[in-house]
Amino acid sequence: MRIFGSDRISGLMQKLGMEEGVPIEHGMVTRAIERAQKQVEAQNFAVRKHLLEYDDVMNKQRESVYTLRREILEGQVHLAEDEVSDIRGYIMATAEEMVDERVERFFGKDTHADEWDFPAFAREISQLFPLDEEDLRGIDQMGDAEIRDHVWSRIVAKYEDKEKIVPREILTRVERDIMLQIVDAQWKDHLYALDHLKEGIGLRGYGQRDPLVEYKKESFSLFQDMKARIEEDVVRYLFHLRPVLGEEEPVAPMPARKAAPVTMNNPS
Repeated sequence: MRIFGSDRISGLMQKLGMEEGVPIEHGMVTRAIERAQKQVEAQNFAVRKHLLEYDDVMNKQRESVYTLRREILEGQVHLAEDEVSDIRGYIMATAEEMVDERVERFFGKDTHADEWDFPAFAREISQLFPLDEEDLRGIDQMGDAEIRDHVWSRIVAKYEDKEKIVPREILTRVERDIMLQIVDAQWKDHLYALDHLKEGIGLRGYGQRDPLVEYKKESFSLFQDMKARIEEDVVRYLFHLRPVLGEEEPVAPMPARKAAPVTMNNPS
């Protein structure tokens, strides 16, 4: 590559009628600089706009999570758009949906009776709910509807036994606090996952795919997975919690007496 010396540059400037030390104000140069500046500003605007679109996806998800937190704090949670329930109702409705989903998956109409896997169902349902071998005895002799009703009645009975020991107002506070902890922990993990997704999503452009479209699709899938984990953790933790009363206190405190001190043991 040839590099012009100062003498050569000086000579060129003299041919153009320019003197040393005089600012370059030629119209073509000025317009070229203006075009370059506009292009840079347009690129910067496009980058900022793109970042805002990415942030908009996260903000919508944040709004959904914060709405759930507020509903838990207020004790009125939406089961559907037009259906609201208290904390206990939300927990029981979520648990019942999980039982129905697993019964359908293991014993539904799409699975032949010869392929019903009772041991696998027992293992999975026992991980969610505190059911032992006695609770599940005989299900291999039942139909799918009978299995569902039998398992669900045992699950409800287990929770009602807990409610006989712990006053409802105390249990509601425990339920609310645990639910909030689970939501916060899962949301934090989800934000880390979104950051990781955003770091590598630009590479999708090399595959002739719009990175923003791909980000919206994958972030939605991650968000749905997070909500499923929240519901599963809520059910698993709350149904496995065991109330422990002080030895000197009665097992079932009378309404007129001061409630016995209660601690809740985490599931092992």
